[in-house]
Amino acid sequence: MKKDHSYFLKRAIQLAEEGMDKGNGGPFGAVIVKDGEIIAEANNKVTASNDPTAHAEVVAIRKACEKLQDFQLENCILYTSCEPCPMCLGAIYWARPEKVFYALNREDAAKIGFDDQFIYDEIALKMDNRKIPFENLMREEGLPVFQKWEAKGDRVDY
Repeated sequence: MKKDHSYFLKRAIQLAEEGMDKGNGGPFGAVIVKDGEIIAEANNKVTASNDPTAHAEVVAIRKACEKLQDFQLENCILYTSCEPCPMCLGAIYWARPEKVFYALNREDAAKIGFDDQFIYDEIALKMDNRKIPFENLMREEGLPVFQKWEAKGDRVDY
């Protein structure tokens, strides 16, 4: 039986429900597929692990990268039960999968209390206008590390 996109997306939705029912966190699930086979799957574990970064997509990315022994998801597809939040979106772009499929959208998530619009709004603001203060200190002391990285002959770019 050839597994299609709906097969993997249904699995992501199932993981979302399973994690929610177990009390792991919000109703979100993710599956990562390579060559037609699931290589990692996860549900949200934010409250179970006391880790605000333990969203389903991030947990699945971590598992897949560990399995592949690579920091990128080349030729992989990510299936997620809901449109990724800004944090997960950043992680997805860093991991560089081939494509992402999602079931629910951000408006659906907002209706049940997972409204990320404030983060999108914050990103658009200048640093000194954000709700959480950010202050730039010791730039000159930090620059030599970046200069050393730039000159490093054996670095692995990503």
